[in-house]
Amino acid sequence: MAKREEILDTALDIVARVGYSRTTVRELAQAVGLSQTGLLHYFGTKEQLFVEILRRRDEVDQRVFGVSGDGARTEPADLPRAFTALVRHNTEVPGLVQLYSRLSSEAAEPDHPAHAFFRDRYDQARSEVATFVREQQAAGSLRAGLDPERLAVMLFALMDGLQAQWMYNPEIDMAEQLGHFWELVANGPGKEEVGPAPPTEPAANNSGGQR
Repeated sequence: MAKREEILDTALDIVARVGYSRTTVRELAQAVGLSQTGLLHYFGTKEQLFVEILRRRDEVDQRVFGVSGDGARTEPADLPRAFTALVRHNTEVPGLVQLYSRLSSEAAEPDHPAHAFFRDRYDQARSEVATFVREQQAAGSLRAGLDPERLAVMLFALMDGLQAQWMYNPEIDMAEQLGHFWELVANGPGKEEVGPAPPTEPAANNSGGQR
């Protein structure tokens, strides 16, 4: 429905600019020429409206970057680069980062209206990334010893954790950190990742002394 699409696109823009906590149903309704009741007619509840905003965000991200936060992808070989570009873009839409972080935390309660959305989103995301890893292993581009499922869990834990830290400290370069993760995945930990070498024991003195 055209009006529903208009509402979601308008809401994406408003939330990206002003943030989840400052966005009201009344403001969104006014922006698209509807009453609050008229707007919620398309979504049922405020919570479902914000879930659909996140769903639309995933659709837009996949179209623009070739990948979205739910793991859906259009360019499998470029998934690491696409995810890194997506994370870099997220710094330009702090309101949507706030919406995702707040709502995903609140939805951890099983009876929350958005619980099923986030549960299914995580399941799909992990499955898509695990499939990508297996494809790259079969092509010889990734080490055979990597566990695809564990790697997928680690990736989304890292991405969500980076977003949480970035909201407290915007100086954290999320894209750089994610890029480093992909380097470790591709190459294994380098010598610098192992930790400092143990201190060298002082050489024992020659019992006979110097001549």
